[in-house]
Amino acid sequence: MSERRTAPGGVTGVPAGAADRSMPEAKPASAALPQPALEIASGYAFTGPALDLGALLWDGVCLPDAQVRIPLPMLNRHGLVAGATGTGKTKTLQLIAEQLSAQGVPVFLADIKGDVSGISAPGARNEKVQARAADVHQEWVATGFPAEFYALGGIGHGIPVRATVTSFGPVLLSKVLQLNQTQEQSLGLIFHYADQKGLELLDLKDLRAVVAFLTSDEGKAELKNIGGLSTATAGVILRSLTAFEAQGMADFFGEPEFDTAELLRTASDGRGLVSVLELAAVQDRPRLFSTFLMWLLADLFHDLPEVGDADKPKLVFFFDEAHLLFNGASKAFLDALTQTVRLIRSKGVGVFFVTQTPKDVPADVLGQLGNRIQHALRAFTPDDQKALRATVKTFPDSAYDLEELLTGLGTGEAVVTVLSEKGAPTPVAATRLRAPESLMGPVEAAALDTAVKASALYGRYAQAVDRESAYEKLSARGAKGPDEMADEVKAPARKPKDDPSVVEQVVGSGVFKSLARSLGTQLGREITRSIFGTARRRR
Repeated sequence: MSERRTAPGGVTGVPAGAADRSMPEAKPASAALPQPALEIASGYAFTGPALDLGALLWDGVCLPDAQVRIPLPMLNRHGLVAGATGTGKTKTLQLIAEQLSAQGVPVFLADIKGDVSGISAPGARNEKVQARAADVHQEWVATGFPAEFYALGGIGHGIPVRATVTSFGPVLLSKVLQLNQTQEQSLGLIFHYADQKGLELLDLKDLRAVVAFLTSDEGKAELKNIGGLSTATAGVILRSLTAFEAQGMADFFGEPEFDTAELLRTASDGRGLVSVLELAAVQDRPRLFSTFLMWLLADLFHDLPEVGDADKPKLVFFFDEAHLLFNGASKAFLDALTQTVRLIRSKGVGVFFVTQTPKDVPADVLGQLGNRIQHALRAFTPDDQKALRATVKTFPDSAYDLEELLTGLGTGEAVVTVLSEKGAPTPVAATRLRAPESLMGPVEAAALDTAVKASALYGRYAQAVDRESAYEKLSARGAKGPDEMADEVKAPARKPKDDPSVVEQVVGSGVFKSLARSLGTQLGREITRSIFGTARRRR
């Protein structure tokens, strides 16, 4: 394996001097290019900072003087990287992430197959890399980039990432538990009750305790005026929780909760930190990890201030295997996801969905994605051919025969259209992509573990904490009623003017649809819930 260096704090990469290489300046397209190619190339001759994707392909020939690029400020206008298995999508993510890091932009990558960790180590020069670099006029230099590695609940190689049940919220948890709409709404009522009574839902046993209490003889009266919680629905929720825990997923919920601000850091040399969530150990639990990715994004949306149009993004977030996010999603989930994608751009965060075909992404979300990198598609079956035609229709008018082109692209080639510096779509460009400069494969497990344990964050998140929460409070309440118990742990909530009914707050315009509304207080700390019903206590 190539030499690998570790910087202070467990951030891996190369010495600071390697970051001093400036990004290549845009080169004017040669006038000798064929006229159609010249017109396409002129659409990518940006004057400001940009990421270099590769060189234009025209009539089967690579034209290295015609470079295809993405303006850096447009990376927060979101994007899609699509293509059949084995066409080079992961390497495209790596290529973009490297250049973002070099420009001082933090990046988040989900490593589902375990092969993205190589971004932290210098790549290996070989004949294929040298040939690709020569084809596209790339000055290839083996370079590792500063990286931090995480793992859900500590399962796998990485700093443990956990969320409390309270902050995860009812909409996301319903997706994980595969609840229907009625059950999801009932779960929202349970969260609302816990918020108001100061019952902290830190882990799954807390949630189970509250559900059991609300269906007990003592607790039924608590929700009586708003329809109550049916025994049948409570039974479904409790059985789903039990099955969830039986699959070993309880470790993902609890404290210390991960602070998503960690994803916004830069390394000491000014390069953006690449945060890699290692998911290989949990890749057989797609519903869980895809929803956890959405929690990370929703939490960022909840906390970040508005910045408007910035010179460069605060963070670029890549959703690999994005189709998993949408499979089986409720309308509330999809509505919240669409609104998050639409609004988070103004907070400086760019989101790239990575999947096989554009049809994997709902139309309302697809319409928000301004940058497109489409790798080859297969057309072996009638369904494949239908998907191919649907994909072609999502592109602007083109000088290419896209149906023929998309089935004939080689590995590491793609059809590209992005937003120009003025926000207008660029011409469709068949592109031979550059080679990543970091290692195109995983680093050794031992080296990964060493980097993780050397991180300054390891001591903060490694050890799980189980402090007093809803389970302990309900177990210890004794003869006290729930209101008396709640009075001991929370300050009285102020009664708002013209207080709407709880049903209106929670099921209608409340937890599921409000941007952020105060639901209760405990020890002077306010709980707010965002679009997804996720929560973060203000510190």
